[in-house]
Amino acid sequence: MTLVTPRHLQAGSPYPLGAHFDGLGINFAVFSGNATKIELCIFDATGRREVERLTLPECTDEVWHGYLPDTSPGLVYGYRAYGPYEPQKGHRFNPNKLLLDPYARQLVGQVRWTDALFGYRLHSAKGDLSFDRRDSAAAMPKAVVIEEMPIGKKSRARACRGPRP
Repeated sequence: MTLVTPRHLQAGSPYPLGAHFDGLGINFAVFSGNATKIELCIFDATGRREVERLTLPECTDEVWHGYLPDTSPGLVYGYRAYGPYEPQKGHRFNPNKLLLDPYARQLVGQVRWTDALFGYRLHSAKGDLSFDRRDSAAAMPKAVVIEEMPIGKKSRARACRGPRP
């Protein structure tokens, strides 16, 4: 994996959740009440090659967030979450697994079913308490940042011209 010159995320805002373009850059915000670190993984336009990985620098009220200036819609990304791997306590953090943004509004790629998607090793003597170290990114769809209509701007949509009920 060849990564471009690393940039640093600014603090950004914990709201709104998801990835939002403000005309100058993109704010990323994702909830996790138990993560110890969240990384933003940036991919090429096809979603096949990771080109950059940045740590979300802030956590406010269990929302991890960061702002990437000089970035525009069309950016393809996913997350990796760090934290405890304690299945008995309900924690299965595994940074080897690429996570899809639960607030994404556009995706690129499709799920390719493979054992690497599981956080544990299938067929292990430890069952689902084992830990899988394989990277799942190649088998995962990725999120795409969209361009939004800013709040307060008039929509370009035209009103329907038919009889009203």
